[in-house]
Amino acid sequence: MDIIVKKPTAAERAEILTKPTWGCEVSEFDWYYDSEETCLLVAGEVVVSHDGGNVSISAGDYVTFPKGLSCVWKVTKPVKKHYIFK
Repeated sequence: MDIIVKKPTAAERAEILTKPTWGCEVSEFDWYYDSEETCLLVAGEVVVSHDGGNVSISAGDYVTFPKGLSCVWKVTKPVKKHYIFK
C-alpha cells in the first residue's frame, strides 16, 4: 500500500481548506485507516512507518492514505491538518 505525498494543486488546496481540522502534539501512536483519507498538513512534521517503509510528511504536503493501511505515526513537530475521509 502506497502513501501518496505531493504538493496540492490550487483547486485541491482550496477544497481541503474548507474541511475539518485535526491537531496533535509530539507523540507516537498506531493507526489503522478503515477508509481512504486525504489531508493537507498546514503545520508540523510526522514520519509514518508501515510495511512499505517510512514516509516523511511536513507542512504543505497533500497526502493520501489508502484504505486498509496499518501504520505508526511519529509526530516530531506538533501537527495541524485539514482532512477528508472517503
